[in-house]
Amino acid sequence: MIREIMHDTWFLSQKSEKATKEDAQIAQDLLDTLKANEEGCVGMAANMIGERKRIIVVNMGFMNTIMYNPVFVKKTGKYQTEEGCLSLIGVRKCTRYEEIEVEYEDINFKKQRGKFQGWTAQIIQHECDHLEGILI
Repeated sequence: MIREIMHDTWFLSQKSEKATKEDAQIAQDLLDTLKANEEGCVGMAANMIGERKRIIVVNMGFMNTIMYNPVFVKKTGKYQTEEGCLSLIGVRKCTRYEEIEVEYEDINFKKQRGKFQGWTAQIIQHECDHLEGILI
């Protein structure tokens, strides 16, 4: 189901809680909402649709991928950039890393570990900031 985008900064600044298998519908709603906003959006976190769960969806170029409970295990190649967000007006300066390694659970809640770089790494970092209540 396509959900309304959350713009309430108080809500968006709250940390998200661990996702469980019972949150699968939230992940599907995230995928549907990302697809509906694909012209101006490349990733989403659950709090962007009003759910405080540790779920992100990321456009990997060829498909949109769900990541439950992502955690960074490595970051290299620090740089400064500016980003916009579907939930917030304007752009903000932020620090990102060119290469990241992330542990997460996939669509079946199977533990995964992935290495990402460039644009995909930047998207994942932005969405994970949402999970921590960081407004970027």
